[in-house]
Amino acid sequence: MLRIIVITDTPSMRSEADTVSMLLDEGVERVHLRKPGSDESDMRRLIESIDPRLYPRLTLQDHLPLAAEYGIGGVHLNARNKSVPDSFGGLVSRSCHTFDELSQCTGEDYMFLSPLFDSISKRGYRAAFTAESLRRAAAQGIISRRVVALGGIEPRHLPLLCDLGFGGAAFLGYIWQAPSQQLLRQRIRKIVNYTESCFNS
Repeated sequence: MLRIIVITDTPSMRSEADTVSMLLDEGVERVHLRKPGSDESDMRRLIESIDPRLYPRLTLQDHLPLAAEYGIGGVHLNARNKSVPDSFGGLVSRSCHTFDELSQCTGEDYMFLSPLFDSISKRGYRAAFTAESLRRAAAQGIISRRVVALGGIEPRHLPLLCDLGFGGAAFLGYIWQAPSQQLLRQRIRKIVNYTESCFNS
């Protein structure tokens, strides 16, 4: 099954905790809480507003030491956060932007490779890979089930990701630019349906 991950939008939303719960209930495997400009108190408020039963399916991309304190299931390493907190023993993921970076990852549970397609949320942030380079990397085993595609991902891309051997897809702009909660729920269901049809075909 293709791993479905959603990364939170940077600005905080009024009903963000409810939305995170809905995403996980509708079939998203993990939600990454990404708030690069937040204070620790802001992150605490967000975490505490989410049902604790969902904490194992959350990953922190900022204020990583809070993961062990609250029992959050994952931490994500990137340019801002380069090491796993000493007291943490859950899932570890990492941001990668080149095939060389992917090849250097050994202990992580999964890695993001981005930007795969032109970004939906960042204007002018273009795809860094061609279809040919992706197929070559897949043939060499660089793309594997530990690699999660990120950047401009929409449901129509999922069959290609399956074909290339990606282990998952991470969504940001496609999710958070939905104009209503109802449309957001429809988009998640569409993603889940595409994923199921991809692996049942």
